[in-house]
Amino acid sequence: MPEALKTMFYTPAFFDDLAASIQTIYPAFDAPAFIASIHDADWDSRELKQRMRHTTVTLRALLPADYRTALSILLQVAPTLDDYSFEKIFFSDFVEQYGLDDWEVSLPALEQLTQVMSAEFAVRPFILKDQARMMAQMEQWAQHESAHVRRLASEGCRPRLPWAMALPALKADPTPILPVLEHLKSDPSEDVRRSVANNLNDIAKDNPQVVVDTVRRWQEKDSGPQMQALVKHALRSLIKAGDSDALALLGYGAQAEVALHNLVVEPAVVTMGGSITFAFDLESTAAAPQDLMIDYVLHLAGANGKPRTKVFKLAQRTLLPGEQIDVRKSYSFKPITTRRYYPGAHAIEIQINGAICGRAEFEVM
Repeated sequence: MPEALKTMFYTPAFFDDLAASIQTIYPAFDAPAFIASIHDADWDSRELKQRMRHTTVTLRALLPADYRTALSILLQVAPTLDDYSFEKIFFSDFVEQYGLDDWEVSLPALEQLTQVMSAEFAVRPFILKDQARMMAQMEQWAQHESAHVRRLASEGCRPRLPWAMALPALKADPTPILPVLEHLKSDPSEDVRRSVANNLNDIAKDNPQVVVDTVRRWQEKDSGPQMQALVKHALRSLIKAGDSDALALLGYGAQAEVALHNLVVEPAVVTMGGSITFAFDLESTAAAPQDLMIDYVLHLAGANGKPRTKVFKLAQRTLLPGEQIDVRKSYSFKPITTRRYYPGAHAIEIQINGAICGRAEFEVM
């Protein structure tokens, strides 16, 4: 069984190194008290983010009471530990928890800290407190010489950043995000461009037309491979949903001219934990070659009889006139941590260029 992240990151050796590093900068630091406080009676039961926050709170109790003095110590300690590692995120969490009323030192601290660990969670309370002021700061960071800071400008204002607090105002109106993304859309760093795409994908879940209009405008000015990769990643949720405008931007605008034959699911009844295999023949009925985006839509029985729908990528193909292909795919109903299954009626639909072309039903026992 894989080792839990909380034990991989926050090891006794890590805290020993941290305590020693702090004591070098701040000799009055009580390292034994720090180690004892970290490994309190509740330590084993805490999950990863809880351990991060507990580290933050413990440091606050043992560092000088003045926020600026304590922060100055941490800013000197952070670069002395291992390069860009997740467990160091409590440094930026310290700013998030205790520096929200002191922007003058907190924002430069986050700019510095994000270059040695992530600060994308820590900026979000600042956005919630004063969105206009913080988004102006994000736009400045989007032009920073460090790719880590430029990535923070995009990643920190994602409306639906995983594991982070949501930004309701930006979910409702993402307009303040767009100037930041404009600066970063052609960034030399792939990590930054991917963050731009992830931000657009977040926006698309609440404001799809904003994303479609934005990437269409970008494509008109830049049709290069880096932009195409960004657009494809940004539109992934809209593509799964069969959005016709998004499909058109990727070259799948026309309705597919195809005939789908012999769609079958085997077995027709599968026990929980088992697998099904579905297969079909696909024939092009067009007079010219056509690009096809082939997905499958899985209709799942849900808890209390409420159905759920999941869309999965299957293939991207260019078919010649009259060409026929055989498609086969297996799917497991073994429970996983991110998805639970329930007995009942299920179905698979084949979606091509956003349109449903066939359906087969089966039962999960």
